[in-house]
Amino acid sequence: MVFEPPRRLVRALGETAPDGDDWLEKLPGAAERAVALRELAVERVQVPGGRSSLVVLVRTADGTPAVLKLAPRRARPESERVALAHWAGRGAVQVLDAETSEGEGVLLLERLHPDVSVRSLPEAKALLEAAGTLRRLWVEPPAGHPFETVAERSGRQAGAMRAGAVAGSEVAPLVEAALAAREELLAAPPEERLLHGTFRQSKVLAGERMPWLAVGPDPVVGEPAFDLARLVRDRVEDLIAQPSGASTTRRRIKRLAESLEVDQERLRGWTLFRAVESGVRARRVGREQDAELLLEFAGWL
Repeated sequence: MVFEPPRRLVRALGETAPDGDDWLEKLPGAAERAVALRELAVERVQVPGGRSSLVVLVRTADGTPAVLKLAPRRARPESERVALAHWAGRGAVQVLDAETSEGEGVLLLERLHPDVSVRSLPEAKALLEAAGTLRRLWVEPPAGHPFETVAERSGRQAGAMRAGAVAGSEVAPLVEAALAAREELLAAPPEERLLHGTFRQSKVLAGERMPWLAVGPDPVVGEPAFDLARLVRDRVEDLIAQPSGASTTRRRIKRLAESLEVDQERLRGWTLFRAVESGVRARRVGREQDAELLLEFAGWL
């Protein structure tokens, strides 16, 4: 079989590594080796797939449906493996194979329903199910864990935000507000919970063991409000299209904070920071429509 990377993956990797690397060139061979090593039968490459990995639907030697996932090192696949192993199927997809000697970047995972996410539900129900899934993931991290902290990750992001905010531009006040919010949030003693890191409705898929399970973490250790902040802006295009979008967003923050026992102001602060960071990053890589939506959303906060 030819393991051709989906267009979405090629485009996304071009944004995160504009100078290019040889991972995509080596991907077909790496996929063939991973399939042969595990004696897998290939069904198909999942399309449109993810933005940071190749996802292949396979069956193991005994016929069990599974997913083979290959990701470049910069996507931190080994951190994903450690987090999924620590969660051990509680709220998240399970890892089916132990770490191999072939190098980083290959995971064999439990097969969920790749085309059915929480996002397919009505909005109120989707938020409820997504939040319930997220709660199960917030556990103490494993001893000696390899994960970034929220302070470290947001620090890297803050540096890129400063570089992307031209003095005097319309985005500069939002960037300053987001950076100030981050400084205030980090002044308190840090919580230590294992977080998904990139949680949103599309990262929660239908399963067999449980109705909904999370996939695709980029794990980080810190306070739950950081994780929940990404969920607040889910379906941002729908929020922007509503005349009452700003008030709907404030109600969403209040409802999610209360249901998951997270401080409402801390959730608002991290939602502001993460929305501005994503908006500045989208503008930097030329996704102007996404940038406008995110920055308008951030302005409501």
